[in-house]
Amino acid sequence: MDPIADMLTSIRNASSALLPEVKVPHSKLKEGVVAMLRREGYIQDYRVDGDVKKQIRMTLKYKGRRGVIAGIKRISRPGLRHYVISQDVPRVLGGMGVSILSTSRGVMTGTDAKKGNIGGEVLCHVW
Repeated sequence: MDPIADMLTSIRNASSALLPEVKVPHSKLKEGVVAMLRREGYIQDYRVDGDVKKQIRMTLKYKGRRGVIAGIKRISRPGLRHYVISQDVPRVLGGMGVSILSTSRGVMTGTDAKKGNIGGEVLCHVW
């Protein structure tokens, strides 16, 4: 029912099982979220495979026997959307984590949204 939540759960499960990579079905929104995870250093790399039935293949990042992603939580969901204005963009663990937003200018982190003075839908928190 919720493709973003399914993707986050796949990442969480693969990270806890210490799998080297995870594949999820492709969408532009998912690719934007994965690009933000890559930019912030939570995953090592990603690529889009396939022509007709595309998939996003992510290479996860580890520190020893622990995943770099300690936690990942879906905030806005189809049953209860969570929108914020630029002044109310949440900080995750006092700035140690990242909030990922879907804005009118695309998918971006909470700090980028604050700097750009735009709000949007809070998709997830990662720490």
